[in-house]
Amino acid sequence: MESGFGSDFGSDFGSGGGSGGKLDPGLIMEQVKVQIAVANAQELLQRMTDKCFRKCIGKPGGALDNSEQKCIAMCMDRYMDSWNTVSRAYNSRLQRERANM
Repeated sequence: MESGFGSDFGSDFGSGGGSGGKLDPGLIMEQVKVQIAVANAQELLQRMTDKCFRKCIGKPGGALDNSEQKCIAMCMDRYMDSWNTVSRAYNSRLQRERANM
């Protein structure tokens, strides 16, 4: 069984980047940070989609009517605004706590 994850994992982390087989910890950390950011973005999109679909779509059909389209757009805008506000507050708090250490 060959999966995309298995083959990508080996090529990303096992190659050592041409440094004689040694792993570069900085490169690995950057790859992990990117993967975490992608996972967070996917989770945000999934939660926003679930919440706004439940709120705005009464009877799923072949197309969205005008009111459903407006509801979805407004719901997604509010969700993103809320997410950004919480993220800024969280980052600000982290910075204050790090400064106090």
